[in-house]
Amino acid sequence: MASTKDWFETVAEAQRRARKRLPKSVYYALLAGSERGVSLDDNVAAFSELGLRPHIADLPASRELATTVLGQDISLPVMVAPVGVQAVNPEGEVAAARATAAAGTAMGLSSFASKSVEEVAAANPQTLFQTYWVGSRDELLSRAQRAKEAGAKALILTLDWVFGTRRDWGSPPIPEKLNLGAAMKFGPEVLLRPRWLLDYVRSGKLPDLTTPNLAQAAGEPSPTFFEAYGRWMQTPPPTWEDLRWLREQWDGPFVIKGIIHPDDARRAVDIGATAISVSNHGGNNLDGTIASIRALPPVVEAVGDQVEILLDGGIRRGSDVVKALALGAKAVFIGRAYLWGVAANGEAGVKNVLDIIRSGIDETLLGLRRSSVHKLRADDVLVPPDFSRVINGKAGFPLRDPNSPSRGR
Repeated sequence: MASTKDWFETVAEAQRRARKRLPKSVYYALLAGSERGVSLDDNVAAFSELGLRPHIADLPASRELATTVLGQDISLPVMVAPVGVQAVNPEGEVAAARATAAAGTAMGLSSFASKSVEEVAAANPQTLFQTYWVGSRDELLSRAQRAKEAGAKALILTLDWVFGTRRDWGSPPIPEKLNLGAAMKFGPEVLLRPRWLLDYVRSGKLPDLTTPNLAQAAGEPSPTFFEAYGRWMQTPPPTWEDLRWLREQWDGPFVIKGIIHPDDARRAVDIGATAISVSNHGGNNLDGTIASIRALPPVVEAVGDQVEILLDGGIRRGSDVVKALALGAKAVFIGRAYLWGVAANGEAGVKNVLDIIRSGIDETLLGLRRSSVHKLRADDVLVPPDFSRVINGKAGFPLRDPNSPSRGR
C-alpha cells in the first residue's frame, strides 16, 4: 500500500514529512548528534551489519508479539523513549501518550518534557518516568514521589549524558525564551513552514520551552529548559552509592539507562536495578562510543540472567527490533522514529510509526520461523566476528550458545 496524505508506509517517510513540516532549527534539534556524529550514524548503520537466517517452509500461521517489561504487559516489545522538550507538535508528549496507549505499549516521559507527568499519565497509565541526577537528594525524592502519585509505573535514571559546552553536531541554537528577539531571529524559518505555525495558532499557545516536571510541585512555576539545564550542570555527578540510595527510595521497577560497558551493567545489578537500558543517548553523548546494538552482546553475557535488558538507539524498522531481541534484549525504546511521527501527523503519526514497526516484527518472525518474540535465538542473527569492537582490551566478545534461547527475558 502506497503512502497517502494521512498515512505513511515507512519510518523514512515519516522523517521526510517531518523535515518538510518543521522549521529548520526544530528539525535539526531532533536529528543532531555529538561532535562529528560518529555514534549517531553507527547506531543505525550497525544494524545493517547483522544478517538474518530465514526459513522457507513450516512457517507459523500466527506470531506472538506481546511481552511483559517492568511489570507492564505490552502488546509489542517496543516502547517510546523519554525525550526532552518537544516543539514538534502542540500536544507533544500527550499526543505520544495517547498513541502508545492505543497501541498497547508504555510511554517513557522525560523530566525535561514539555508536558507534566500528571497529563501524560492520565493519557497513558503505563507511563515510565525518567529523571537525570538533578538537584539535591530531597529534590530527587520529591520529583520521584510526584511521579509515583501521578501513576508512573517505573523510574528511569538516565546517566548516558556528559553535559558541558555545546558539542552537538548539526544542532541549532535554541532560544531561552520565546520573546520578541527570538521571534525576529527564528521568524523567517518559521514562516517557511506555515503548517507547523498554524498548528500552534490553532492550539492558542506557543511552543513550550519550560520543564513542568522540574517544578517543585505540580502547578508551581516551571523552570525554562536552560534554567533546568543550569541546575543539572551545577549538580555533582552521582556515585554508585548515590545510585544505590535512590534505588532504595523507589519501591517500584528501577531502570538505569546509559549502559555500554559490561562493568557498569554488573554494578547496576549490584545496586538492585530492575532493568538496564543499553544506550549511548542516541549518539548525543560521547562521540565515538560504539552503537548500542554493538554493546548489547557483551552486556548480555555479563548480566543477562539477572536483570531485564532494554536497548535504545538506532531502531528504524521491525527487523531491527527482532535483531535486538535475538541478541538478548527484552524490549527496545524508540526515540527519533516516534518524534518524526509526531511531527508528521501528531497522535496518528506516532501510532502509524508503531504500526509500521509492529508489522515489521511480525513479518521478520514469520521469515525466521518463530511463532513468538520469546522464541528468538542468537543463531537467528549472523554477527560479524568483530561486531562488538573493543571493550576491556578484548576484540569482540563471544556470544552464548546459539542453541540457547535469548536471555534477559
